[in-house]
Amino acid sequence: MMGALLSLSLMAVGARELSGSVDTFQTLFIRSVIGLAIISVIIYRVGGKKHFITQRPKLHIVRNLFHFGGQYGWFLGIGLLPLAQVFALEFTVPFWVAIIAAVFLGEQLTARRMLAVALGVTGVVVILKPGIEMLELASLVVLASALSFSCAYVATKSLSRSEHPLTVLFYMCLVQMPVSLILALPNWSLPRDPEQWWWLFIVGVTALTAHFCITTAMKTSDAGIVVTLDFLRLPLIGLVGILFYREAFDMVLLLGAGLMLAGNLINIYRPRKQRALLVDTVAADKE
Repeated sequence: MMGALLSLSLMAVGARELSGSVDTFQTLFIRSVIGLAIISVIIYRVGGKKHFITQRPKLHIVRNLFHFGGQYGWFLGIGLLPLAQVFALEFTVPFWVAIIAAVFLGEQLTARRMLAVALGVTGVVVILKPGIEMLELASLVVLASALSFSCAYVATKSLSRSEHPLTVLFYMCLVQMPVSLILALPNWSLPRDPEQWWWLFIVGVTALTAHFCITTAMKTSDAGIVVTLDFLRLPLIGLVGILFYREAFDMVLLLGAGLMLAGNLINIYRPRKQRALLVDTVAADKE
C-alpha cells in the first residue's frame, strides 16, 4: 500500500504541475498513450494475445466514458482546489457505488450500508460547509467526478465476471485515447519544456503502478486494513500541499474525512467468505 500511496500522491503532484501549462485533455491523451504502451508489453509478455480480446466491447466503452469523465473532473479539481480537499471528496466513491449497485445490479442496500452512506454524506456536508461559505463549483466538479468514477466501478464489477484485469486496463487506455485526442485537438500545443514531458511521464506511469500496488494489497491483505491505509493518502497529500503549495491545514476537512473513513470501514466489513468476492472489483479502477 505504501507504493500505492506514493504513486497516487505523485500523480496528484504531476497533475498540479501540469494544470497551468498543459491542457487537461492533452494530459489525459498522453497518459493513455503511455499506459497503452506499457500494458500492451505486459500483456504480450505475461498473458499473450488472449488478454487483448473481449466479448463485451459495448460495456468497455460505457465504462470508460464514465471513467474518462471522472478523470477529467479529478484533474480539474487538482488544479483548482487544495490537494487534501480533492482526495477527501474522492473518498465518497464507495458510497455512490453502494447506491448505484443497489439500483442497477439489484444488490441489497442493507442497514449497515445505509449507515455507511449516511456517514459519508455527513462527511461531505462537513467538508463543503454549506451555509457557511458558498459551495465552490470546483468542489461540485470533484463530487461529480466521484459519481462518474462510481459508475465506472459498477461497470467494472460486471466486467470482472468475464474479463481479466489486464483486459480491463488495456481497453481503458484504448477507448480513452481517441476520446481525449479529439477533445484535445482544438487547444493542442506540443509541450516544449522537458519538465512538462517529465511530469507527463510521471502521470502516465504512476496511474499503472498505483493500480498494481492496490490490486496486490487487496489480494494479500484484509480489505479493512487496505481501506484504512488508503486513508493515509489524505494526511500525506495534505502535507505535500502545505510544504510545496502553501496550502492551509484544515481541521474541518479532516473531521469530514474521518466520518467518511468510518463509513468506508462499516461498508467494507463483512464475513470473510464474502470479503474475497470483492477483491478484484474494489481495486480494478484505482488510478
